Amino acid sequence: MVKIKPLGKRVLVRRSEAQTSKGGIILPDSAQEKPRQGEVVAVGPGAVDENGRLQPLSVKVGDRVLFSNYGGNEVKDQEGLLLLKEDDILGILE
Repeated sequence: MVKIKPLGKRVLVRRSEAQTSKGGIILPDSAQEKPRQGEVVAVGPGAVDENGRLQPLSVKVGDRVLFSNYGGNEVKDQEGLLLLKEDDILGILE
């Protein structure tokens, strides 16, 4: 497995597993909506502002987050990993 270290304002998230329905109905993978939440696996150092100061990210490793449907890029050969910009994260789940 290749290790990935996000750069800048990017965050590496492991997508949560899809939930099964309460009625026990099994949908094929193509019909299931992918979960929009996951756990932060790695974070970049942050962005540099116009004064040259590093602005750290609002999330940290281990946070459970909710992200936008179409945000980020899936990491090839790494099942369930998604590389997102911090701006694609909608909130931290508590």
